[in-house]
Amino acid sequence: MRQGFPMARPGQVIGLLGGSFDPAHAGHVHITHEALKRFGLSRVWWLVSPGNPIKARGPAPLAQRMARAQALMQDPRVQVTDIEAHLGTRYTAKTLAALRGIYPGVRFVWLMGADNLAQLHLWQDWRQIMQTVPVGVLARPGDRISARMSPAARIYASARIVGRASALLGRAEAPAWCFVNVPMVAQSSSAIRAAGGWLAP
Repeated sequence: MRQGFPMARPGQVIGLLGGSFDPAHAGHVHITHEALKRFGLSRVWWLVSPGNPIKARGPAPLAQRMARAQALMQDPRVQVTDIEAHLGTRYTAKTLAALRGIYPGVRFVWLMGADNLAQLHLWQDWRQIMQTVPVGVLARPGDRISARMSPAARIYASARIVGRASALLGRAEAPAWCFVNVPMVAQSSSAIRAAGGWLAP
């Protein structure tokens, strides 16, 4: 395995939670544990991105965000990574294509909050994402209706796995997605930054 990349065996089901983690917080930890429990995952990798292409303001330095995430996420089933920095990818579709080439036989599941499903149709090559890997969607406060009425949800309505069968998602063939309602932690990175709780050096 390449240096700086996590280990994975063929047949494992690995959830991928991407984002700037600027900063990581209890909400990220909570949805990670919910995803492990609900979607039949072996592990979850946090993909701490070099930067979000659709955000105008750059995040705090990658090393600082990685250190915060690693200190916060204390679970042997979860690995905090900077894979996208090693791959040189900034877009999810390209990251997924690269990972599937590096890890043959590993089953990946893309994880997102309901707010991201609501705007998924704005992502580069978003249909490729849906066609490539199963997608697990975890509801966040205030985003349930807009997510379920989103273009992605409507276009891929026939590929939806009902919430009570969510454990099947990890072994499903794409396109497949599942929307689960979970108790959410009302915490956000933007609120932490606004309150001055996360200051870049």
